[in-house]
Amino acid sequence: MFDQILQMVKDQIGGNSAASNAIPAGQEDAVHQEIATHINNGLQNQASAQGGVGGLMSMLTNSMGSGSPITSAIEGGLASSLGSKFGLPPMATGAIAAALPGILQKFAHKANDPNDQSITADSIQNSLGGASGGLGGMLGGMFK
Repeated sequence: MFDQILQMVKDQIGGNSAASNAIPAGQEDAVHQEIATHINNGLQNQASAQGGVGGLMSMLTNSMGSGSPITSAIEGGLASSLGSKFGLPPMATGAIAAALPGILQKFAHKANDPNDQSITADSIQNSLGGASGGLGGMLGGMFK
């Protein structure tokens, strides 16, 4: 699932001149990795908080956009991380954070599209530890 999120980040940031211009030359890949990591971790945390994949999918479907709980949860840590790791000023981190709702909307669309198998409930479940028998797998299966 991480690779799909990373590709969505690259597509969304690359298509957003304000966000792409905010990234220093030569640091694009590292910044994209950082953004994707924050999104991936944020989705995993929200899935745990929402009772599993079903709760996450419901949340993604019902509350996408700027100011949604999931977007806000990811934005704060991301802006701080981009500022400290890459020295990006608040204007730059704000431009990048403004792209998050679009990335999450694409994620939700892919996850809910039966014709697109790149992100599925099973792949989300596996990223929570379902494949390795982790706590996410034990609890997540109870809430499908």
